[in-house]
Amino acid sequence: MQCAVSVSNHSDPQYAAQTVSHSVHQELGKQECHLACCFFSAHFLNDLEKIVDVIQASLHPRTLLGCLGDGVIGGHHEFEDQPALILWGLSQPGLRAFPLRLTPNFSQDPPLLEGWPDELTGEGGGVSCLMFADPLTTPIHELLARFEQAGEGLQVIGGFAGSGGETEGHRLILNDAVVDAGVVGVVIQSGAQVRAVVSQGCRPIGERYVVTRADRNVLYELGGSSPIERLESTIQALPSVARKQALLGVQVGIAMDEYRADFAQGDFLIRGLLGANRTDGSLVVGDFLQEGQTIQFHIRDNVAASDDLNRLLVKEQQAVPHRDPQGGLLFSCNGRGQRFFATDHHDISAVHERFGPIPVAGFFAGGEFGPVGGKNFLHGYTASLALFYDT
Repeated sequence: MQCAVSVSNHSDPQYAAQTVSHSVHQELGKQECHLACCFFSAHFLNDLEKIVDVIQASLHPRTLLGCLGDGVIGGHHEFEDQPALILWGLSQPGLRAFPLRLTPNFSQDPPLLEGWPDELTGEGGGVSCLMFADPLTTPIHELLARFEQAGEGLQVIGGFAGSGGETEGHRLILNDAVVDAGVVGVVIQSGAQVRAVVSQGCRPIGERYVVTRADRNVLYELGGSSPIERLESTIQALPSVARKQALLGVQVGIAMDEYRADFAQGDFLIRGLLGANRTDGSLVVGDFLQEGQTIQFHIRDNVAASDDLNRLLVKEQQAVPHRDPQGGLLFSCNGRGQRFFATDHHDISAVHERFGPIPVAGFFAGGEFGPVGGKNFLHGYTASLALFYDT
């Protein structure tokens, strides 16, 4: 297996595409590129067809995936506020993979995704799907449930494409096509082992509570009391620094395994707290809730987020002690980056510190996909990393 990555900050799209294509081709030893991923900033939105044409003509990848990011990641850098075009390539002669394209049918309300591949039916463990999606036309929870039905152990890694602004929208690339809706991806069946590392950027505060009354995403009763009162008492009990962090935004952690005896950071699925109603004491959460679920309030904490990512990278290295990843794809939340960590290139630097200078590319997403505890989820404030190992 050979992986390669190249970055161009040149403003001319054709020159940038030629530069990264030539570089990846040379780094792969001029061998066939079986999978290529292209990530780009909004600067290149109006010239994507040219970029795709150049990559196809110069690199001839069997499958080309790509999407717009709210920032892009490649080489040793995270480009958050400047033009950048990233191209990542994989050469693996034994790779068995097929492209995925799901198109929304707008005649249905809500729109349904069509184009589910027959090849995926009945597949199971060891199969991975790299997936990029338009957040406005992708019913992600229904889609992830469909993947779960397709086969136990099928992992989905990727994220929601970024936005180029209200007038530009989202953009996705699959082979020769540039699209602005639905889902693109590639399903890797064999020939490469893809292992996921999913790190959430929040830490728990206060006590855990059981949901005693809820309707869809509205939480009416928490441990027999008003959810607002539970939240306020939790915040008031915090030290002053943590109280300031809570004022920047409290999150709700939903326990992923109700049968655990002990819970810690990473055992919760993080969802946003979207609103509150003082009249009835309810809270609005960014996911559907069920009575009997365990939840705990969380806050965003850059130290805890950094520690969690590094802990999981060490755990991954220990899990595969005699093999090194040949490359990686990194999908970080657009709420991470320099503004959150107060340092540049945090997530990609953590990967390189643990695994050395492997070729890594990716983007800042508006929601990240990744498996936790054997099940695929949509995450927020997360770094979702796909590591590629030779088989």
